[in-house]
Amino acid sequence: MKVKYHKSFEKDLRKINDKKTKQKLKQIILQMKEAIVLDELKSVKKMAGHPNAFRIRIGPYRLGFYYENNTLLLSRFVKRNDIYKLFP
Repeated sequence: MKVKYHKSFEKDLRKINDKKTKQKLKQIILQMKEAIVLDELKSVKKMAGHPNAFRIRIGPYRLGFYYENNTLLLSRFVKRNDIYKLFP
């Protein structure tokens, strides 16, 4: 799949200092690029009330992204309690 990055995602990444979390995120992004369909990714959950919004759990963080036309737009990477306020 094609992966694109939103400016807010890049800004969220700069705030994170934990190397283990960044390494896990890197692995998941590589899995996203290799995947042919969304069902191949682990722990993907659809956001209620939004047809194209999904999230993936990475430790205490959540990766919020949109899926349209075989393209993933990575939008937010924030702590668990903030994802529902900031995304979608």
